[in-house]
Amino acid sequence: MVGARAATGYGEHVAMELAAGLVARVYTVVSGAGYGIDGMAHRATLAAHGDTIAVLAGGVDRFYPAGHDTLLQRITEEGLVISELPPGSPPTRWRFLQRNRILASISAATVVVEAGWRSGSLNTAGHAHALGRKLGAVPGPVTSAASAGCHRLIRDFGATLVTNAEEVAELVRTAN
Repeated sequence: MVGARAATGYGEHVAMELAAGLVARVYTVVSGAGYGIDGMAHRATLAAHGDTIAVLAGGVDRFYPAGHDTLLQRITEEGLVISELPPGSPPTRWRFLQRNRILASISAATVVVEAGWRSGSLNTAGHAHALGRKLGAVPGPVTSAASAGCHRLIRDFGATLVTNAEEVAELVRTAN
């Protein structure tokens, strides 16, 4: 589950509902530990006592963003924090784009909850598509710039429109 760093209340609410619903269906939630949708997906999963995996763009000892130190520490205790980089590696802009392919590759399906027209989440979606993984996108208000990327995925890239955890679970089941 990925999405905008500058998430709206709508996007965070949907991410929370999806994560909690997936935990109830015994799915693991994978995200990138960033602000916004990623952080909400991890927090909601942990609150529901589910399994979550955070994929980092730096070494596993370089928690980023710094504001998520407590969240990432909790994920190391109750979930899993992974990176393809050695310890000590700093997160850099291009490493976030590289990290996105790991997010897509370890997930049966990628769901974009909220994304602007040029969001990094669309990069993750592109990797999922290239890998033949299922791709879902949550629709938002047609007037919301924060949902323009999701609408683009649905319209131009064949993403499945998803609105609840059952629809995400169905997407994952058809991936297997």
